[in-house]
Amino acid sequence: MITVYHLNESRSLRIVWLLEEMDTPYQIVRFERDATRRAPPELADVHPLGKSPVIRDGDLVLAESGAIVEYLVERHGGGRFAPRPETAAYASYLHWVHFAEGSAMLPLLLDLFMAMGMIPGGKDGLLGDFVKQELGRQLAYVDAELGDKAYLLGAFTAADVMMGFPLDFAERQGHLASHPRLQEYVARLRARPAYARAQAAA
Repeated sequence: MITVYHLNESRSLRIVWLLEEMDTPYQIVRFERDATRRAPPELADVHPLGKSPVIRDGDLVLAESGAIVEYLVERHGGGRFAPRPETAAYASYLHWVHFAEGSAMLPLLLDLFMAMGMIPGGKDGLLGDFVKQELGRQLAYVDAELGDKAYLLGAFTAADVMMGFPLDFAERQGHLASHPRLQEYVARLRARPAYARAQAAA
């Protein structure tokens, strides 16, 4: 059985969500953030990076949500949740899986850290301008690529699981106010039964 080392309010929710979508048995080992919002040191006993998500599948211990999602889809997905590698859609699928962490999360995290007073100068200055411009550019891009489709590739895939986290994050920070299609997309993801089960389980 797959073990998910889950940290509250973290990316590991997407791993629980994907496992629920896949109807794959799993168990959760829970960790709680400390008063500084950091992961507890005990997570380093699971993986040297000391952060979540991490899964254990037999002898394999794997960190990084994008890698975990690709592994689970290939090993346990049964041909579901990703286009076939020989199709044209597969490159788009990989793009969204990696865009979610490679591009989308950085300005969102910087915006959060500035709002929390963790970055000197706050949102005034060069960094604040960069974050504002980058968020605007990225959200406009995702909005245009989504268009009128229900999901990023038309049908639901693990790319939607990956992108659901930064867009949910952006919605909660008020960044989707001028993007009604993205708001509808986030609501559509939250309405999936597997997402609700993941929220309850995590």
